[in-house]
Amino acid sequence: MKEAIRFIMGPDNVEQYQIFSHASGPEGKLPLTAEMLMNLPSGDLFGMSQNVGMGWKPEQLLGKQILILSTQGGVRGEDGTPIALGYHTGHWEVGLLVKEAALEVSALGGVPFAAFVSDPCDGRSQGTTGMFDSLPYRNDAAIVYRRLIRSLPTRSGVIGIGTCDKGLPAMMIALAAMHDLPAIIVPGGVTLPPTEGEDAAKIQTIGTRFAHGQITLDEAADLGCRACATPGGGCQFLGTAATAQVVAEALGMSLPHSALAPSGQQIWRDLARQSARAVQLMQASGTFMRDIVTDAAIENAMAVHAAFGGSTNLLLHIPAVAHAAKCRIPDVADWNRVNRADPRLVSVLPNGPEHHPTIRVFMAGGVPEVMLHLRKLGLLNLNVRTVAFDSLADQLDWWEHSERRREIRKRLLESDGIDPDRIIMSPQLATARGLTSTVTFPVGNLAPEGSVIKSTAIDPEVVGEDGVYRHLGQAKVFTTEKAAIRAIKNGHIKEGDILVLIGRGPSGTGMEETYQLTSALKHLPFGKHVTLLTDARFSGVSTGACIGHIGPEALAGGPIGKVRDGDWINVRIDRNNLDGSIQFIGQGEERFSPETGAAILAARALHPELAPDPALPDDTRLWAALQAASGGTWRGSIYDVDRIVDTLRAGMEALNADKLVPVKIEDTPADSGGNSSLKDHR
Repeated sequence: MKEAIRFIMGPDNVEQYQIFSHASGPEGKLPLTAEMLMNLPSGDLFGMSQNVGMGWKPEQLLGKQILILSTQGGVRGEDGTPIALGYHTGHWEVGLLVKEAALEVSALGGVPFAAFVSDPCDGRSQGTTGMFDSLPYRNDAAIVYRRLIRSLPTRSGVIGIGTCDKGLPAMMIALAAMHDLPAIIVPGGVTLPPTEGEDAAKIQTIGTRFAHGQITLDEAADLGCRACATPGGGCQFLGTAATAQVVAEALGMSLPHSALAPSGQQIWRDLARQSARAVQLMQASGTFMRDIVTDAAIENAMAVHAAFGGSTNLLLHIPAVAHAAKCRIPDVADWNRVNRADPRLVSVLPNGPEHHPTIRVFMAGGVPEVMLHLRKLGLLNLNVRTVAFDSLADQLDWWEHSERRREIRKRLLESDGIDPDRIIMSPQLATARGLTSTVTFPVGNLAPEGSVIKSTAIDPEVVGEDGVYRHLGQAKVFTTEKAAIRAIKNGHIKEGDILVLIGRGPSGTGMEETYQLTSALKHLPFGKHVTLLTDARFSGVSTGACIGHIGPEALAGGPIGKVRDGDWINVRIDRNNLDGSIQFIGQGEERFSPETGAAILAARALHPELAPDPALPDDTRLWAALQAASGGTWRGSIYDVDRIVDTLRAGMEALNADKLVPVKIEDTPADSGGNSSLKDHR
């Protein structure tokens, strides 16, 4: 024990005992007035003492206070050397943006404050129990962000800096809820791909490819070391992180041409200072979040999502932003309508047809360049306000004739030899190159409430000439992702199989992301001939015939939870007309209609191995219950307080009624009065 405490306490250092018990305090005087002392709450006055205590000069206390929120993670030395690692590159460098924004706020005479709520990495938690906290984290973080904003009651504006899958949507939700504040999002940008090597999506399949003999151990080690070629920014593909950046800009919450900027470079740093200036102008003009995030802005975000071919996870996040902003929450019919009207225009990882990294999309013009095409098609609401312009129309006019547009597109051609119009295409060129609209919502007796697939990302080689993907196959059912990936690695999954993963929705795992399955199938030669059905969700970089969000989820009694090994399932996805179906139509040698299949499923018990994951945290169980009471995943897995309160009240009343069942008491003996009575049975 003595050796242990000596190790813990370290060598004796008598200097550490030279403790001071008082200090002179900051020099100067608070800029108080009699009116302040008479009318301001004590918190405002004590806040000034705190501010000078932290080193702010007393004479600079009365500037407009701007709160800078970010997802910063890890501890960097001044030279960028890691002192303590973050969870991912996406939040590793955002502290640099915080610093740039703060310096600009100060230069403008304001008083910057900074607070941090870091975020997890979906790539790091793939295939682990860490994924059980992924989607629930978003709501938790949004709550904390809102609490931090309200806990600084003297703030006059907010700058939110975020990059990745859950941290940035949480920031968008939090700021959209600040209806009476000027606020702006600064996207955290992207990391660069290696000059020679693999991107951050493909590298996540090294285990499966090694198991199938496609790469050696040395190749895996070498490629894995170089995949994240620069230390900051979100992954190099149009996954959930990049799509969230695109959507923030499309909503008008970010500056034009800010999504997907290269982390660490000057153009990226400048965005923080430009955003600080924008917030000051918003404050001066009385422009608030309620003026920016409107029903029309939500529609624009959906249109840009479709044109980019964005992650299906934004079907969870855009409705949540709408709810926070008190806008109408888009439903499946709205998503169908938008995706039928809006062409996909962007050639990018993972959708193709050419797999350009996101930095090239930025250099090709990014969000405003896509919007120029959508404006010509009449698919945008041009009267919406943005954080920089009185109307989107004015913003696009500026972009179309800006030096920034001209120079950055020219740079792409000079540095990479890539024509920017081959990355962000005209509708005519996109059609000629075979690009189809982004998402389809299949229904059927296995998904009566619906499901979703990024149909544009199905391998064209398995799609018919009529644009329809068809697969009739037998189910191989798994109740854990671990068992499913083991089956893929050991060869149990074959060409023609339909892999069914159940019990992985909100109630089972917190609606885990199953990218290790979709990525494994993508990079195995037979994978394009396998269909994946699940009540879980997918990474934004997932491709192939992967149908997720199947509802009702298995653990809520959904028919997907009644599928057995060997069941015949018919999958049909029309990529042109954006409709599809997933039907149980046979067992053994027997075949039947979808209607008969529905009746058989209704009579079946749930799969015997179906159960919530034993490692599911109580925090996630609570999230699952609250979001279910709020309308579930199709309403964005939000917390609708009114619906939650009504549900709890109804439940409490029902429980109390059960405890107050009247029971007739037999006649009592004469000596006790001989009266019959009804008493509450408790």
